Amino acid sequence: MRIVKLMVVQWYFDFISPYAYLQSERLDKLPAGTQIEFKPVLFAALLNHWGQKGPAEIPSKRRFTYRDVLWIARRDSIDLRMPPAHPFNPLSVLRLAIALGCASDVVHTIFRFTWAEGNRPDDPESWDKLIERLGVRDAGERIAQTEVKSKLRTNTEEAISSGVFGVPTIVVGKELFWGYDMTGMAAAFIDDPHALDDAEMQRARTLPIGVERPR
Repeated sequence: MRIVKLMVVQWYFDFISPYAYLQSERLDKLPAGTQIEFKPVLFAALLNHWGQKGPAEIPSKRRFTYRDVLWIARRDSIDLRMPPAHPFNPLSVLRLAIALGCASDVVHTIFRFTWAEGNRPDDPESWDKLIERLGVRDAGERIAQTEVKSKLRTNTEEAISSGVFGVPTIVVGKELFWGYDMTGMAAAFIDDPHALDDAEMQRARTLPIGVERPR
């Protein structure tokens, strides 16, 4: 009989990311015994730290991204309806998730409200519908608490210190698995921690820089 080992992983996400939504719908594919710590972060802060632009800030990449996520969702039978406008301000829903303990059902409810039903969570009317669905009467007061704001900053700083550069990212020990398409790779590593130990994987890890682009 196979013994199921408990593995704790961190999942860094921002509700602004459709790819994070897609991965949220596939976290149940991780091996049995995987315990997920939900870590909301501010994607914009990651971009600022690493000096990157978000997909929605590059016109051609923006068009590609929106069609890409729709294609993936249809291919993988995941409900997806684009919100009325994107990007939106995710700060309130990130803080709301933290204020409600980052419980799995809360995170999934916010993601599905936004990306399966096509709502914009920073729209006042949509916000009211969301907090009613979550059964939170004092949402405004909760997300304004200092400790909630501090926790979001701490999560983001922790992500950066771990080398996280985008969302969604699954962190298993010191290994980072970025993006929806790396869900399977993360699952394989959780199942077998030696999955990345072969010689070519190790060589790829330390491959030297050949040429650097002038800055």
